[in-house]
Amino acid sequence: MKKFFRNICIASALISGFTSCEDDVDPVVENQEEVITDVTITLTAEGFDTVTLTASDTDGDQEIDEITGGSLVANTLYTGSIELLNSTEDPAEDITEEIKEEMEDHQFFYNSDDTLNLDLGSYLDEDADGNPVGLEFTLQTGNAGSGDLTVILLHEPNKEGENVAEGDPTNAEGEEDVNVVFPISVNYLEIL
Repeated sequence: MKKFFRNICIASALISGFTSCEDDVDPVVENQEEVITDVTITLTAEGFDTVTLTASDTDGDQEIDEITGGSLVANTLYTGSIELLNSTEDPAEDITEEIKEEMEDHQFFYNSDDTLNLDLGSYLDEDADGNPVGLEFTLQTGNAGSGDLTVILLHEPNKEGENVAEGDPTNAEGEEDVNVVFPISVNYLEIL
């Protein structure tokens, strides 16, 4: 047993000796993914009520479990903005500001299913290279219907991928920071 213990001590000394020679090597610091617990999308159209879509991780397990969709007016152009928070911090950390500082490393994608006639009109912001980000955007509704609006935030996407600049995440690669599906209804304005 003493011989085994002595061998472990010698091995430990050798390992620490080898690793101490690497003190002059700079460690690689990786940008950790953001913790996002709350997603809020605000949609405004001239002459209509503001629509707010929300998604929250209420139990802190990093899974969105509370979603509030919204009702939009048919054939209307909306201007949208998105806000992200990490409410595990006190006070809540504004992840939106972090994304603004690292715009070249992020892109939002807004897509609807076939039953909902929504169209991402355009991105209203871009990074230093002229690529879209999506913190601000326009959204055009079509005819009345209902369905889902999927919002995806990719970290370090390939912004040069085919159709990525037009809002198609298929060739964007990257890591998902957010993937939320909001129920949406589009209705004709009732005139009384």
